Amino acid sequence: MLILQNVSYIHPNKNLLFSNINFTVNRYHKIALVGNNGTGKSTLLNIIAGKTAPAKGQITTTAAPYYIPQVFGQYNQLTVAQALQVEQKLHALKSILNGNVTEEMYAMLNDDWTIEQRCDEALQYWQLTELDMSQKMETLSGGQKTKVFLAGISIHQPELILLDEPSNHLDFSGRTLLYNFIRSAKNTMIIVSHDRELLRLLDMVYELSNGSISICGGNYDFYMQQKLTEYNALNQDIQTKEKALRKAKEKEREIMERKQKLDARGKNKQEKSGVARIMMNTMRNKAENSTSKIKGMHAEKIGGIAQELQELRAALPQADKMKFGFNNSSLHKGKILFRATGINISFNILPVWKENVHFQIFSGERIALQGANGSGKTTLIKLILGDLQPQTGQVYRASNKSIYIDQDYSLLKEQLSVYEQAQEFNNAGLPEHEIKTRLNRFLFTKQDWDKRCSVLSGGERMRLTLCCLTISRDSPDIIILDEPTNNLDIQNIEMLTLAINEYQGALIIVSHDAWFLEQAHIERVVQL
Repeated sequence: MLILQNVSYIHPNKNLLFSNINFTVNRYHKIALVGNNGTGKSTLLNIIAGKTAPAKGQITTTAAPYYIPQVFGQYNQLTVAQALQVEQKLHALKSILNGNVTEEMYAMLNDDWTIEQRCDEALQYWQLTELDMSQKMETLSGGQKTKVFLAGISIHQPELILLDEPSNHLDFSGRTLLYNFIRSAKNTMIIVSHDRELLRLLDMVYELSNGSISICGGNYDFYMQQKLTEYNALNQDIQTKEKALRKAKEKEREIMERKQKLDARGKNKQEKSGVARIMMNTMRNKAENSTSKIKGMHAEKIGGIAQELQELRAALPQADKMKFGFNNSSLHKGKILFRATGINISFNILPVWKENVHFQIFSGERIALQGANGSGKTTLIKLILGDLQPQTGQVYRASNKSIYIDQDYSLLKEQLSVYEQAQEFNNAGLPEHEIKTRLNRFLFTKQDWDKRCSVLSGGERMRLTLCCLTISRDSPDIIILDEPTNNLDIQNIEMLTLAINEYQGALIIVSHDAWFLEQAHIERVVQL
């Protein structure tokens, strides 16, 4: 079905992304392509789809791929029919049925008499029955755009499908449809995703890491078990090396202390026996050379062990290297921070919610805010933050500090450097070296401090936002996370999970990622 031979890609700035990628995907196989942000998963999909040229290598496929990208902005000015590349066929079919029977129309239709029926059935499956094929893509939500291209699979019926984060913008209903489709589909698939529920549906895992690819001959659960085994072995190796390093240093100290005692005893003996000064100098030089030689031997041994230990620690997952250290909210657990009594708000005359909303937030609790696309989740968040006032009902807000973190982490200022952004939150007057220490804790080394926030990846933006929250003297009493995992890889989701589980204030999460909500220890679900 698909063969990649020695495929390499070099960025325009001459940096090598990956080299000599070799793998085969057999017919009907469903492959998970995983890897950390920046390893080249989307680039590799683009190369397989024929949209990006590799630096070298060969791709052989028996079928034209159907590719669904992660972002859809490039289609905004197209109609739904144009984006799905069915506009001409639908036009030809309608023209023929209306009596315009010409060779041109027949050629355009290409005997595809069921095109309109397939479009209707596909849109119906993906819950897009209200959609007009002549509607502009820019009028659709992110979830609707994703569903449009997923509908294209049933319309075009491709043998090979490439999906890049297909569940990102889908609500629970949309994700359920996607999971059911993947389970029942007979197509060959390569899917890039951080959605664990989706990944568990696939046959094999291909991991892109350090410029090369490794293949796990089992599903995602089997892959994770393998990674856990490797992680435990790595930790064992680190502990063994740490023990060896301690022993080597103790041995060096013992030998040097014994050598110094012997040298001192020998010197006293020589002085008492009246050895000539010139002879004593010669003996002292020999002793010094011997000491230097012993030191050199042990330094080489210790240096070798330390280097091996450093290499082992560098292989640890990034989450294990991070230190969070959040200040706790000063509010006692259970204090009412926000109460909404019978609230509602109208846009274009129509109320956002069919029934008025009653809702409250207690200090320290963990809430999942759920609802279909367009159910008013963002409106409720703005009411909680005080950015909107209800037109019906009443709200009570206790004095508290609330932080809203959207999926793009736009709390950060694009024009600032990493260090300048950290200083923006330094209301406690921490010295420069302490700010830089905090940045290092969040994996921002000296080479990163002058980077502009505008060039940071999704994972880097998340880490910098969390770092800024630990720098601030006043820990937020409420943190609201709006689809926080959408632009993160699995490793960065694990980092975020560790951070929020250390945070003691009230947490409100808008997410359709069931695994993430489970790991965040959600106590209550508010359904809109």
